[in-house]
Amino acid sequence: MKRRDTLKAIGLSSFGLAVGPVEAAVPPPPTTGVKVPGGRLKHEAERDARLMAEKFFTPQELKTVTLLCDIIIPADAKSGSASQAGVPAFIEFMMKDQPNNQTPMRGGLAWLDNQCRKRYGKPFAEMTRAQQIEMVDMIAYPKLAKPEMSQGVAFFNMMRNYTATGFFTTKMGIEDIGYKGNVPNQWEGVPVAVQKQYNVSYDEPVTEKKG
Repeated sequence: MKRRDTLKAIGLSSFGLAVGPVEAAVPPPPTTGVKVPGGRLKHEAERDARLMAEKFFTPQELKTVTLLCDIIIPADAKSGSASQAGVPAFIEFMMKDQPNNQTPMRGGLAWLDNQCRKRYGKPFAEMTRAQQIEMVDMIAYPKLAKPEMSQGVAFFNMMRNYTATGFFTTKMGIEDIGYKGNVPNQWEGVPVAVQKQYNVSYDEPVTEKKG
């Protein structure tokens, strides 16, 4: 199995967990309010605009987040990478939308860089691709990770959940999994085997019996 498929499968197994807090973080709408185009309440649109204008990640942190996203879901022959789908910007927004996750995210990024400096003499974003993959392999598979890597495992689980959520809620991600939505089916009639079982045929016009 390819790395993309393995990491993606692990991410999708907790996909629902990544979506739940998103909904919980949004303030409940008031009973009355002014709607804006798109059916959203005015205070919701204003809140999103404010969050979009704020910055959470430093340039170095955002670079690391982007690299991790593309290791989790790299480009392949079927679709683009997580960063090409805009996932880093999604994670940036979610850090502001879910402030309780800011400390685990920033702490995880710091932990990763500290580990990389100890092992490779440089932060994650400055390592070679092979070194980055080697480091990720130490924390990407919870059952195989060493006990001293537990903080890194928790951080990478969060990164993977956000990456999967961000990617598979975009047009690119939806097309990647082949979801087509509600599409009409082509009705080909009652199967021949069923017609024979009940001694009927729908190839000929059905006439009403009289008397």
